Amino acid sequence: MHLRRLFPVTTLLLTALASPALAAEPGMDAMWGAQGVKLTSASAERGQLLRDGHYAMFIHWGLYSNLAGTYQGKTQYGIGEWIMRTAKIPVDQYLTLAKDFNPVQFDARAVAKLAKDAGMKYIVITSKHHEGFAMYGSKADPFNIVDATPFKRDPMKELAEACKEQGLGMGFYYSHFQDWTAPGGGGGPKTGADGKPVDFETYFRRKCLPQVEEITTGYGPIDIVWFDTPGSLEKKYAEELVAAVRKHQPKALVSGRVGHNLGDYQTLGDMEVPKKKVAGLWESVDTTNDSWSYAWYDSYWKGPKEILARLLATNARGGTYMLNVGLRGDGAIPEGAARNLRAAGAWIAKYPQVVYGTDPSPWDHAQPWGDVVGHGKVLYLCVFDWPRDGVLRLHGLQTPITKAEVLGGGAVPFTTDGAWTSFTVPGLRPDPLVSVIRLECADTPKAVSGFGLEPASSLNLDAAFATGKDVTLKNLSWMEKFGEWKHQMAAFDWKPTGTATWTVDVMTPSTWRLDLTYAAAGRTVWKIVTDEGVTIQNQQNGSKIFHRYPMGEVVFTKAGSHTLTVSLVEGDPKDAKLATLHLTPNE
Repeated sequence: MHLRRLFPVTTLLLTALASPALAAEPGMDAMWGAQGVKLTSASAERGQLLRDGHYAMFIHWGLYSNLAGTYQGKTQYGIGEWIMRTAKIPVDQYLTLAKDFNPVQFDARAVAKLAKDAGMKYIVITSKHHEGFAMYGSKADPFNIVDATPFKRDPMKELAEACKEQGLGMGFYYSHFQDWTAPGGGGGPKTGADGKPVDFETYFRRKCLPQVEEITTGYGPIDIVWFDTPGSLEKKYAEELVAAVRKHQPKALVSGRVGHNLGDYQTLGDMEVPKKKVAGLWESVDTTNDSWSYAWYDSYWKGPKEILARLLATNARGGTYMLNVGLRGDGAIPEGAARNLRAAGAWIAKYPQVVYGTDPSPWDHAQPWGDVVGHGKVLYLCVFDWPRDGVLRLHGLQTPITKAEVLGGGAVPFTTDGAWTSFTVPGLRPDPLVSVIRLECADTPKAVSGFGLEPASSLNLDAAFATGKDVTLKNLSWMEKFGEWKHQMAAFDWKPTGTATWTVDVMTPSTWRLDLTYAAAGRTVWKIVTDEGVTIQNQQNGSKIFHRYPMGEVVFTKAGSHTLTVSLVEGDPKDAKLATLHLTPNE
C-alpha cells in the first residue's frame, strides 16, 4: 500500500519474496510505514477525533479494484492497488482501463451504515492512489471517475453526504508524490504527450496541488487529509500542501506521511499493531484481509475476535485503529468483511465505554489473558482467554481497588497479595467474544512495568521488553508476500558475549515449557539460563521466516523476581534473530 522510497519496485518485490529475513534487515522499515511528526497545541486540538473515536474505516477503492488482482488472465498475488506495477502494465494501456470501470453497485449510504454498525467514528477513502486515477470529478485532470468512465458520478460527494447523515467524520487519502500515469509524478512518465521532458514541479502545479485544493474545498468540512508515500518529495512541496489544507480545512488533521515531520500525528507501519506503548498522537492502519484493495482470491477475513483484539491492543497502547475495506470493482462491499465488521460492532455497541474516549493501559504491555484500557479511575479488563480455574490474576496494579464487577454480570470477589490481585470469576465466560471486568480504583491507576508469571496462563516475552547486552535490539519489518507487512522487535547481530534478558515475577514455584521464536540461517543452538542456575541448551532448525521452536523445561523453585537470559551458542550471529521467549504451564 504505502511505499515511501519504492524504486525500483521490482527489486523490492523480489527481495521481499525471495528472502523475507533479508527484507527485515535494519533500514527496510524506513521504506514503508511510520513517519515522524512534530506535535503542536493546534494539532493536539485537531486530534480530538482520533483520541475520542479510537476506531475508523479506511477504504481503498480505485481503477485497480476493477482488475481485482488479475490482468490479462493472470493473477497478481499481493496488494491489488499495486497491480499496475506488479503486472507491468504500460501507462497507455492502463489509461484505457477506465472505459470499463462502471461501479453501479456502489451505495454510499450502505458504506456509511456499515461503518456506523461496525462502531467506527470516521471514514478515510482513497481520492487518488498511486495509479493517478481520481475517484471524484477533478477539473485538474481528466483521468477521473466522472470524465473517464461510464459511471459519470462523483462517489466522494455521495460518501461525504452519507457520512454527514450518519454523524461520521470524513477524510480523504491522497497520494501526493507517487503518480504512475501523470507526466512528472513520482514513478510516472518523464515526458509529456509532446515528447518533451516534464519535471515534478510541473506535475505539482498542474495536478497535485490543484487536486488537493479540490478535495479540501468541494466536499464540505472534512476531518483528515491522509497523504501517503512522500518518497523523495522536497520539503517545500509538503509545506505547500499542508498550507492548502490549513487554509481550506483549518480543523482537519494532516497525516504524518505528508513527510518532513509536518503532520499532526504519526501513522505506524502498514498492518503494525505495537506490543509496547507508543507516545504521542498516532494510529495503526490495518486491513480486513491481506490486500488493501479488493482482490478476487483474498478471502482471509479477520474474524470479529481478531478485529477486537487488534483494536483494543492499539487503544491500550495509546493509539487509534483504522481498519481497511477494499470495495469491489462494481462498488459493492465484500460480504465477508461486512459480516465480521458488524459482529465486532455489535460487541462495541454493548461496551462502548471500553472503546471510545479511553485512556491507555497503565501497563506498557498486554496481559496473558487479554488487555486493559482505562477511563479516569476506572480500568476495563478485556478478557479474551477466560481462566479455566475460575481465577483471573492481575500482576502489578499499585492502586487499591474499591469495586470489581463483570459487565453484564455481577460483583467479582477479589483478594490482593503483594503484586498480585486475584479475581474469582464465573465458571463460564460471560461474553462469547470478549468478557469485560470493570474495576473502580481509589485513584488514577498506576502499575509496575514488569511481567507476572502465574500458573494458569502462558506468557510471551517479546524482544521489545528485553534488556540487551552486546546485541542489537531493533524493530524489523518485512514482507512475506508483496505488500503483506510483518513487524517484529528482535535481537540480532550477536557478539560472542551477547545476551537478551527478561525479568519476571513468579507467583508460585512452578515448572514451565520454554520455547523460542526466532529466524536463522540453518540449525542454531541457543542457551537459556535462569538466575537460579537452571540451564537449557538446545539445537533446533532455522528458517529465514520467524518460527517457534521448543527448547526445554525450566523450573522456578521459589516465588518472586527471576531472570531468563538467552545467548547464541552456535549459528550465524547476524542472521539469528530472536523475537520471543514463550513460557507455557507444564501440563
